[in-house]
Amino acid sequence: MTPFQYPSKPHVRRHGPRGYRDRESFRPWLRDEFAFRCVYCLRREQWDRATSLHVEHFFPSSQFPDQELAYDNLLYACNRCNAAKSDQITADPCQFLLADAVMVQADGSLLAAERRSRQLIAQLRLNNAEMVHYRRLWLEIIAMAKQANASLYGQLLGFPSDLPNLRTLRPPGGNNRPEGIEQSYWSQRQRGVLPESY
Repeated sequence: MTPFQYPSKPHVRRHGPRGYRDRESFRPWLRDEFAFRCVYCLRREQWDRATSLHVEHFFPSSQFPDQELAYDNLLYACNRCNAAKSDQITADPCQFLLADAVMVQADGSLLAAERRSRQLIAQLRLNNAEMVHYRRLWLEIIAMAKQANASLYGQLLGFPSDLPNLRTLRPPGGNNRPEGIEQSYWSQRQRGVLPESY
């Protein structure tokens, strides 16, 4: 199991809350939607609570104000990646940061096979010295934990303890994908089918 494994197929939204008046209200839905990690660099909540992840826009709200509170325009991203993206228009990370297009090398660098993936990596500076060092460091930490401390290894690659219970949430405008709640990580934990790591 590698901590920097991008999804194997394009992300299809499983939730559809509507009607919130501020983007922060979408946080529990997006945490679950994007598996508690940055959609760009895969930084996990479990690793860095101090630099917590945030609700951000794919199409910048400065250029697309009508999309500011549209759920399908919201992403879960870390401070660093959000700052690197800023108001740029980029390729969709849910379509172009995929396992068959982007691989993490042992030295922490990203190798991209597809042109749009390479462009996205360049725009967000995901292969700069800081990010390569960050990935290499975490690869080494997790490898050491796997050998020496099974409990720590489980914490580093496991789900957060505070999984959001989306069943209790009532978006003001409803939820146009209610079936996604049964696929949520909280629901999986309740059914006893949540994996120990991901």
